[in-house]
Amino acid sequence: MTNPDVIIVGGGIGGLAAATGLSRKGLKVRVLEQAPEFGEVGAGIQIAPNCTRILAEYGLLDEAKKQGVLVENMVMKDALDGSVLTRLDLKDMEKRYGTPYMVIHRTDLHALFLNACQDNGVDLRTSQKVTAFENTETGAKVTLEDGSTHEAPQVIAADGLHSVARKLLADDEPVNSAYVAYRGPVATDKVRGNNISETDVVVYVGPRCHFVQYPLRGGDVFNQVAVFESPKARRGEEDWGTPDELDAAFEHTCENVRHGLPHMWRDRWWRMFDRNPISTWVYGNIALLGDAAHPPLQYIAQGAIMAIEDGYVLAEHAAANRSAGGAVDWSTALKAYEAVRAEHCRRVVLSSRAWGELWHLDGAKRERRNEILRARDTYDYGFVDWLYERTALTPAEEPEMFATVPLEAKVR
Repeated sequence: MTNPDVIIVGGGIGGLAAATGLSRKGLKVRVLEQAPEFGEVGAGIQIAPNCTRILAEYGLLDEAKKQGVLVENMVMKDALDGSVLTRLDLKDMEKRYGTPYMVIHRTDLHALFLNACQDNGVDLRTSQKVTAFENTETGAKVTLEDGSTHEAPQVIAADGLHSVARKLLADDEPVNSAYVAYRGPVATDKVRGNNISETDVVVYVGPRCHFVQYPLRGGDVFNQVAVFESPKARRGEEDWGTPDELDAAFEHTCENVRHGLPHMWRDRWWRMFDRNPISTWVYGNIALLGDAAHPPLQYIAQGAIMAIEDGYVLAEHAAANRSAGGAVDWSTALKAYEAVRAEHCRRVVLSSRAWGELWHLDGAKRERRNEILRARDTYDYGFVDWLYERTALTPAEEPEMFATVPLEAKVR
């Protein structure tokens, strides 16, 4: 491919999903990945109906189902006493939103998009570390570490939390939450005696910590994630999130949680950052996508999904503003993309923070939260309709920011 219509910087889930969407519309796409090969680090990922709906439109949902697990319930429990607080019936949710809620290994989801890009003729290039973005008279270009350049009418920066392109639009830095995540996928046979659920996503919420469990890869693998606030991070120490802090954070949790801790990876952990929302994502013919624009904390499981939605919306507007000769009116397409996505993703970032606070309450506020959650109707979707319906893909009036977080307001 000598003259791409679009260059995408970043070959993670967001970059490849955007390449999938754009190439499906007949655009010539080049993806530049700084690593020596395409791949994804991590374990499980939850994909809600707003994501599986897009997978269905891309023709990838059936394969995703084969790779993942169609879980039956989302169950929230108290991490201290193990009692059930509330539940979502995910089979009923599928009827409401049209596509399922499922879990899948991150590498498997990444591979789905990588294979789709290969099938669509996307120009996939590795060992391409981009150090600069620049607008030109005919579009935009990127400069690599070795001094070489790539040019196209449009450049999409899907270069993650530490985005180089974001610096063109915002003088900000990642926000440290002081929380850290440990992961631990393990053969299900090894934990079957730990009173686990092999059909559900189970979240134990506790004071300054939470623990997540769900099956992967047809149930053969069991995924566990332990998240906690680091006292060292709060004190400003550099060496934070270490295994001794992990053990201390969950020392007073229930037996089910403590049985899962020995299976966590202890040689690596993920410090949790987000960024404050920005409303401008477009700089000439350079546009941000995914974590480069809106990296959230993980409390509503929307980080990768928001990036996938970004790519879908961008592709739809590019196609809608393409002339008979094939040229895209990128100015109009990008204005529409930014108008649809920026406010919605702002809401996701801020709601994620608020739900994190709610999960980690202690004392009287924890007891009040539990009381409210236990009173919730299993089939009340008022707090997720805004997220799982199609409103994020089309211009729509957003309701009050924290209308989706009624519990947080009531606890306060």
